[in-house]
Amino acid sequence: MKTLSIDIETFSPEPLTKCGVYRYCQAPEFEVLLFGYSVNSGPVQVVDLAAGERIPADVLAALTDPAVFKWAFNAQFERVCLSRYLGYPVGQYLDPDSWYCTMVWSATLGLPLSLEGAGAVLGLEKQKLKEGKDLVRYFCTPAKARDGSTFRRLPADAPEKWAAFKAYNLRDVETEMSIQQKLSRFPVSPEEWDNYHLDQRINDRGILLDRTLVAQAIRCDEQFKRTHLEQARSVTGLENPNSPAQLKAWLMERGVETGSLSKASVQELLSQAYGEVELALSLRQELAKSSVKKYTAMESVVCPDDRARGLIQFYGANRTGRFAGRLIQVQNLPQNHLPDLKQARTLVRDGRFDAVELLYDSVPLVLSELIRTAFIPKPGCRFFVADFSAIEARVIAWIAGEQWRQEVFAQGGDIYCASASQMFHVPVVKHGVNGHLRQKGKIAELALCYGGSVGALKAMGALNYGLAEEELKPLVDAWRQSNPRIVKFWWDVDRAAATCVRDRVPAETHGIRFFYQSGMMFIVLPSGRKLVYVKPKMGVNRYGSDSVTYEGVGEQKKWLRLESYGPKFVENIVQATARDILVEAMRRLEAAGYQIVMHVHDEAVIEAPTDSSLEDICAIMGQTPAWAGGLLLRADGYVCDFYQKD
Repeated sequence: MKTLSIDIETFSPEPLTKCGVYRYCQAPEFEVLLFGYSVNSGPVQVVDLAAGERIPADVLAALTDPAVFKWAFNAQFERVCLSRYLGYPVGQYLDPDSWYCTMVWSATLGLPLSLEGAGAVLGLEKQKLKEGKDLVRYFCTPAKARDGSTFRRLPADAPEKWAAFKAYNLRDVETEMSIQQKLSRFPVSPEEWDNYHLDQRINDRGILLDRTLVAQAIRCDEQFKRTHLEQARSVTGLENPNSPAQLKAWLMERGVETGSLSKASVQELLSQAYGEVELALSLRQELAKSSVKKYTAMESVVCPDDRARGLIQFYGANRTGRFAGRLIQVQNLPQNHLPDLKQARTLVRDGRFDAVELLYDSVPLVLSELIRTAFIPKPGCRFFVADFSAIEARVIAWIAGEQWRQEVFAQGGDIYCASASQMFHVPVVKHGVNGHLRQKGKIAELALCYGGSVGALKAMGALNYGLAEEELKPLVDAWRQSNPRIVKFWWDVDRAAATCVRDRVPAETHGIRFFYQSGMMFIVLPSGRKLVYVKPKMGVNRYGSDSVTYEGVGEQKKWLRLESYGPKFVENIVQATARDILVEAMRRLEAAGYQIVMHVHDEAVIEAPTDSSLEDICAIMGQTPAWAGGLLLRADGYVCDFYQKD
């Protein structure tokens, strides 16, 4: 046996989309119902485990045999669930190194991250059966009785449905194999599969949660909401002061007319309010800030060993191959700025909620800033956090050949400070002279590096950081004039992409290659990895200009025709290259014995013994890959007893 293609159907009372597969399969009631498989691409067999059938011994042995390649669509689900089926304890899972994922393969080619979606785009003869969702809901999740209790539907309750469910399971294996066959001309590189296997090991490892802090934060929020809602009722006399309709009517009676009670609208109303109106609006503002969604997500996700797993999605952004957050969404955690973070954390963890309200202006703000601190290292360890300094700014300067930027990096300078100095004609030093201007420099860098203009500056919050409206256009012009090679890079890429798509001939600029094959445009990155744009053609963009369009996942996760142009392609190229640098760094760190428990954007969080060397970690992370000669990298870091922003 060389290959084994697998699809399973399972039952668990845990809601998979909220808790993730690691928690899902730890429920005592968890059960594998059907095991569909194909050996060496042969006929598909379905083992009805719910009816007492058994997986053949050779197939069972193949699950643990490193010489047999196991394939599945979203292979993490099959691998983790089957680990539980085989009796592995919490925290131990089938070795991912012999598992391969057709969903990841699809993602590398810009295809949807669902079996149904990928099959539809590829035009497979054997598509995923549409009735499957109803069958999964029927057999795989608890049903609700009229009295609110739950019960489980068994195969014997609906034999015809169960027969259809087995057919659905069989078809899923067939569809998965058809995708493999369809994509065989565009194999995933061994290096990228190594990156996937590393990702799986990091997800399997998970990260420890302080469950006491999580529970107390939720209790603190409940108390805050209760007291503030009671206060709002007292002030307004309304039965439900959270009701926009009731509060609008109450405000109207007091001469305050508003069509919206959004965050921005309430802020504007507060600037002119006084007395009971000001108090009522302030209370609404505070209640609107109150959110413990990430804490409740932590409670939903955490496994019996107090670790949260499955938080990172490999190739979650299929245009660039960057990772995406799942479940707790660690990619968008609120930052922390409290100077006495440890004290605030201790007060909440100890349940001293009145003290929190007394000492801090906003309880919701405190709880928000403490979210990061719920992630903790295991006993005997600390978190060693290392991240790349201005990685995207370094990559674009390197590829574009913007020499003055390279010199800033060579001298150990801060690109955001350097940009701010150019913008405001004063020296800017991080945490030093004119340090407050660094944020404005950072906004300009992030907003303008990929072709953004005045609108991009506004979207980045430029007006909130002291920049006046009339300053924005001159700022855009000044930035572009000082970065002529980056501007040239945008439009060289624009021409190369258009040439490739229009004339179906290869093109190259700045060491980036473009070629057309089998209805797709490929962009070859410095690492050798390829970005893929499906069914590209020349079209007209929203501004009436010629542009490259292609098919991909757009708004609301729908398959749409999307438009692009030079600066947008450059953004994809730069972010994808930064991603490749990150995964190489993570592979080096793991090879050196450092265990990564989480990574966020360009940052790796390592759980290591307290006597570990931060300098060694940063040195390993900051090494320039062999394929990126001349790129100047730097990694900075810090050590902490709970996760936080330095």
